Amino acid sequence: MNKAQLIEKIASETNVSKTQAEAILDCTVDIIKKTVKKGDDVKLVGFGTFTKAKRKARTGRNPQTGKAIKIPAAWTPKFRAGSEFKTMVK
Repeated sequence: MNKAQLIEKIASETNVSKTQAEAILDCTVDIIKKTVKKGDDVKLVGFGTFTKAKRKARTGRNPQTGKAIKIPAAWTPKFRAGSEFKTMVK
């Protein structure tokens, strides 16, 4: 399912226009991004948790030359699925 299909599904199930559904979806995603960027978690009970995690510096390899390179530490977004969501997918 892509974004357009998700917007269509939201609009049909909530009886709002596609424009309103798109605005709501965009706003929700934007709020999640900004909150996680600040370092706060976004917990949606039954669905999952969006967090910000530190990835350690490590040594990698350049696939073209095979030469070892240093990959610096970085912040990365993480999603941990909730138990209800995991059970549903099984």
